[in-house]
Amino acid sequence: MSEVIIVITNFPDKKSASAFAQTLIDERQAACVNILSACRSFYRWQNTMESSEEFPVFIKTQKKHYNRVEELINIMHPYELPEVIIVPVIGGLPAYLQWINTETS
Repeated sequence: MSEVIIVITNFPDKKSASAFAQTLIDERQAACVNILSACRSFYRWQNTMESSEEFPVFIKTQKKHYNRVEELINIMHPYELPEVIIVPVIGGLPAYLQWINTETS
């Protein structure tokens, strides 16, 4: 079975997050994309304290698809520097992990 990962990013609005999720599923780059409810993010950007509403996005995929997922984030994301974090999945329900592999093969 291939290595399953979760890629985490944030989008500034539900519309762009949904378009991104649809592209990943259409291209079979992800088995599932969760768009969470809006949250308030606080961060320093270019020496200025910032705060903005964002929609966290969790992408369930195989590690072998990471480069394309990152490429799509860079193409579709409006931020100059989007958050992109890989979380390795070290275990889980075997049938679910197999489903991710099947949907992204």
